[in-house]
Amino acid sequence: GDVLIALGSSGPHSNGYSLIRKILEVSNADLDQPMGDTTLANALMAPTRIYVKNLLQLIREVDVRALSHITGGGLPENIPRVLPSGTIAAIDTDSWSLPPVFQWLKDNGGVASEEMYRTFNCGIGMIVCVPANQKELALDTLKALGEHAWQVGLIERADNEGADACVRYAPGLLSA
Repeated sequence: GDVLIALGSSGPHSNGYSLIRKILEVSNADLDQPMGDTTLANALMAPTRIYVKNLLQLIREVDVRALSHITGGGLPENIPRVLPSGTIAAIDTDSWSLPPVFQWLKDNGGVASEEMYRTFNCGIGMIVCVPANQKELALDTLKALGEHAWQVGLIERADNEGADACVRYAPGLLSA
C-alpha cells in the first residue's frame, strides 16, 4: 500500500483569514502576545512555504504517487482530489500536534476539530503519497533537504471501489 507523508506549514499560509479575522475580533486578541517563538501577529502573517524545489528533488529519488497542497478546504477537500475513486486517506490525527497558532485559533474561536481540518492546514502544508516500501527513503530525503516531515497516514481501499475518494480521521492509527 501507499503511505502519506506530511510536510510542515509555516502558518495559515493564505487560507482561513475570514475566520481568523472573526476570531481576532471576538477574542479581543493582543497581537503582540507570545506565540511559540514569535508573536501572534507574526505567526498569523508568516509567509507561505514554497515546497517545489524540495519536491522536485524528492521526485528524482522516490516514486511519488501524488502530491496534495493543503490550501482552502484543508485536509478533507484537498487530499481526495489526488486520489483514485475507491480509496480512503486514513489520517492519524495523533501523529502531530497543532502548532501554537492553530491551537490558539481553535481555543479562542471555539472551533471544532472537523472545522479546523476543513478551514486551515493545521500545520500541514503538503501531503506526499509514496509506496510504503519507500517511506524511509522519502522521509530521509525530505529531512536532509530541511523539511519537517512525518508519516501522517496511509491509503486504504474503500468497501465500494466506485466510491469517491475521501479522508477518514483515525486517531492512533500509526501507533497501533
